[in-house]
Amino acid sequence: MICLFPFSVYEDKGFPMNDPFIDRREAYRVLIERFLKERLDARREKLPDDDPLRDELPSLFERATWLADAARRVGQIQAVTHSLKPIHPDARGTNLYCAPSSLRQHVEVGSHVLGQDFSADVVGNAAALDVYKFLRLEIEGRSLLDGMLAGDASLAAALSDDADEAAAWIEAFTGLIRPRGNPASHTLAKQLYWLVGDDPLQDSQYHLLAPLYASSLAHRVFLTLNEDRFGEAGKAARQARRDKEDHPVGFAEYPNLAVQKLGGTKPQNISQLNSERRGNNYLLGSLPPQWKSRAVRALWHTESAFPRFGQREQVREAIKELRLFLESNPEPTLETRDRRDAYLDVLLDELVCFSREFQEELPTGWTAEPDCELEEAEQLWLDPFRAETDEDFKSKWQGMDWPAGIGQRFGRWLNSKLDKRLPLGEIEQRQWAKELLVDETWAARLHKTRKKMDAPTYIQARRAS
Repeated sequence: MICLFPFSVYEDKGFPMNDPFIDRREAYRVLIERFLKERLDARREKLPDDDPLRDELPSLFERATWLADAARRVGQIQAVTHSLKPIHPDARGTNLYCAPSSLRQHVEVGSHVLGQDFSADVVGNAAALDVYKFLRLEIEGRSLLDGMLAGDASLAAALSDDADEAAAWIEAFTGLIRPRGNPASHTLAKQLYWLVGDDPLQDSQYHLLAPLYASSLAHRVFLTLNEDRFGEAGKAARQARRDKEDHPVGFAEYPNLAVQKLGGTKPQNISQLNSERRGNNYLLGSLPPQWKSRAVRALWHTESAFPRFGQREQVREAIKELRLFLESNPEPTLETRDRRDAYLDVLLDELVCFSREFQEELPTGWTAEPDCELEEAEQLWLDPFRAETDEDFKSKWQGMDWPAGIGQRFGRWLNSKLDKRLPLGEIEQRQWAKELLVDETWAARLHKTRKKMDAPTYIQARRAS
């Protein structure tokens, strides 16, 4: 809110009370004077107490003096939405101010999506950027520059009591967004010759395109990604995920994100918005896709999925390490049990991933095909949502006797992979089965599926004993 001067200030000058024009003029002047005082105080802080310039500064920041100087210096900068210097800092050529709402609307993402809500950038002499900060001052949600462009008479009156002087200053300030000179490219700029005619051998059949950096769009992308990555809402959502708790909103991830630094140690030499970003500009990952063959193939003409499971690289490695460890005949200590359990945990985690791939990547009901010869417990395990259309299958699945059957088959399979030189038998088989059925990851996956299937919440284990 802008604090207006009390009406008594105007009474002595003969102004009528409650005059909206006078109120707005004085509100603008309050805003301008406050800005100039802040600039004056900032300059004073940088000067030693005995510097003679301290006595001269107040006159430089009087409203009329500073505005006259600013109107002269504004020609050193230009408001743009598409700039050249980010392409090459030494390039000299045309920058453009194209309001996003004036651009052609199309389905692809571009500057046009910003509409009326965008940040204009400024290029030119960094020493004159304070003029742009002045023009960005807002009252009632509208900047001074927008007020000048709209022909706000109260703003003109706030700048100067001399109407001609105010008009000259406004003409200079609004020149900030006007094109300057004829469009020109540069040897250090990007340039593309685009064939627009039929004869590629004729130079006249080409248009020269000079792509510019979409500065306003890049700034919105930067702000959006920063909020997604470091904002409080995103942090809370990520923490909820780590805590395995629900959260009302999600969060965004940006894999393969890169940061391009523009301007080195002087980002202000590129543009105002680049300076506000400290030279940081995000580049979204645009790597070519890597072709991957379908990882999951249906299990045809086999009675068990475990031979396929045993072909997984992590499974082969874990079994090899477990076998070597057991063959070393370790002492029956807590350390031995922990190490054995660590190898077993790898196998159980891989088994849960293995089953999830079949459940999620193959079409529901694939086990009903004639080519599927899996044992019934494994069909119930790997194709649970077949129960949605097969009543007999649903009855058997909800009976929940099959998890124990999977544990029994897992135990037999693991024994067969380990007992080449190890005396393993029924006791070990039952232990492997028990480890599977009480594993937290296995139980959590099964519990999640049971909730979807409205099945009983217990798991029978008698067949594994």
